[in-house]
Amino acid sequence: MRATVFHAPGKVTVEDRRTPQPAPGEVRLRVGAASLCASDVRVYRGEKHALAGVIPGHEIAGIVDALGEGVTGLAEGDRVVVCPILACERCRFCLVGRRNRCVARQTLGYDLDGGFAEYLLVPEVLVRTGHVLRIPDALPLDVAALTEPAACVLASLDLCGVVAGSSMAIVGAGPMGLLHLLLGRAAGAGPIVVSEPNPARRAIAKRWGADLVLDPTTEDVPKGVRSVTDGYGADAVIVSVGVAELVPPALELVRKQGAVNLFAGFPPGSSIPFDPNLVHYGEIILTGSQNATTDEYRRTIALLASVPHIDEVVTNRYDVEHGPQAYESRLAMDGLKSLVEFAGVDAK
Repeated sequence: MRATVFHAPGKVTVEDRRTPQPAPGEVRLRVGAASLCASDVRVYRGEKHALAGVIPGHEIAGIVDALGEGVTGLAEGDRVVVCPILACERCRFCLVGRRNRCVARQTLGYDLDGGFAEYLLVPEVLVRTGHVLRIPDALPLDVAALTEPAACVLASLDLCGVVAGSSMAIVGAGPMGLLHLLLGRAAGAGPIVVSEPNPARRAIAKRWGADLVLDPTTEDVPKGVRSVTDGYGADAVIVSVGVAELVPPALELVRKQGAVNLFAGFPPGSSIPFDPNLVHYGEIILTGSQNATTDEYRRTIALLASVPHIDEVVTNRYDVEHGPQAYESRLAMDGLKSLVEFAGVDAK
């Protein structure tokens, strides 16, 4: 099979790999689509670790192609997505249903081969613990590949207590900031304010339903947020860009007893100087979120097909032979989400 392979920061190649055969308890998928995550870009930059020689891609949708002995609950031909986190099942987080926080977790695309290949071997533990989830026939595989990032956004909204009528401020209108806009709106949040210096991305945020879109280089963002929240500030502030200097200004956007979520990953060694009295006297929840539970995957699958503009999040598409270009487009901030897809996999 053909696969995109990570070797070292800045080095991704396309190679022949042996097509895997499922052992007992395992499942093989014929990959339909796998999208590129900002974390994959951080690995490429050397800011995050992945094993040399691993096939990247943890945002995966495909079709069950072969079953190992003893697999139940899945059948060949099932259209599925994968929650890519392998958990120990014994630590305190696993025991309370938070396998995404497992202290010994491994992840497809970083520690084991992921979805930037024609076939994906799904380990037994993922099959057994329900991390392979069926998707509706009407949900295209390229949209289904957004389940993982969208589930992470849903986890972020859950953590911040976003419900119908919650106000939001989103710092950054990259793919994940815009997914916060779309899923926040789908949850009934509003008003939603987006701060973004890139004019093309500001235009997308406005077209996709933001109530107020601001240029932080020329406009007073805290004033703008207060103007649409009766002077209080936003109930939830999402920092979707991994730039530490953006965190102190984000604390100026939140209301008292509101939540600021550092959703993005930051370069190693980043530090954030801020006035702790803003948190103390404002009773502000300053938190972070990463990954999602399988229940959040389930809810995301049920939601995706009805989210307006979700099919526009992917702007750059590549076959596996051009998989390295998916990284190049993200590094150049060309468009939004990049996707490696395999023609004909979902043909009816």
